[in-house]
Amino acid sequence: MLYELQARAEMETWKLRMRKAPSMVQRLSRTLQARVNRIIPEKVHRAITATIREMVRGVLFGSKYTVPGKQEYASFAEMEAAVRKRIGYYKHTAAAEGGVTGAGGILLGLADFPILLSMKLKLLFDIATMYGFDVKDYRERLYILLIFQLAFSSQDHRRKVFSQMEDWARRAETLPEKEESFDWRAFQQEYRDYLDIAKMAQLMPVIGAAVGVVVNYRLVTKLGETAINAYRMRLLR
Repeated sequence: MLYELQARAEMETWKLRMRKAPSMVQRLSRTLQARVNRIIPEKVHRAITATIREMVRGVLFGSKYTVPGKQEYASFAEMEAAVRKRIGYYKHTAAAEGGVTGAGGILLGLADFPILLSMKLKLLFDIATMYGFDVKDYRERLYILLIFQLAFSSQDHRRKVFSQMEDWARRAETLPEKEESFDWRAFQQEYRDYLDIAKMAQLMPVIGAAVGVVVNYRLVTKLGETAINAYRMRLLR
């Protein structure tokens, strides 16, 4: 009971951060990134969108990933301890992968994008299952995508995504039956914009390996904490 009270307090603090309006610096950064996006040729946008769409669609509507078997936990605290252990495994795996690709120069550095994306989505599948949700359900897979966006978006977009998640049980009942309704363009652009500066540094000679280790570790850490609180919202009522 004490652990759940602490978890609920952490969740409420996190929810305030999700609802917070973007700062002036965040707004200026967003404006600059929007200008950069307008410079990039439309065919490049389409190519990136198509790549991410197919990768994510394969995860959501295919059988690419396996998930842990259903487990019983003695308490909420024990369940979250298991979740954090799983996140720790992925953090170290992602860091090692980032170091290898970062040391390999531009070509291997570019290869890190789809590898890391795939790894993070697999982590979310594992976390959802460990919290007791059935990822075979199309709606649960959409929730996974919302968690992903919540972790890797501008603050302005994050607030919009969070508003969709706060009353998920009611919203899930109104969801369309087909994935075509999902905004792939917004998903890929927010994700890419969030990663741009850090991941570009990973392509630089000499420092690329060190940057890859740190960036990937922090990205998976952020995703894990976001997922924990997103599922707490549905369990701690």
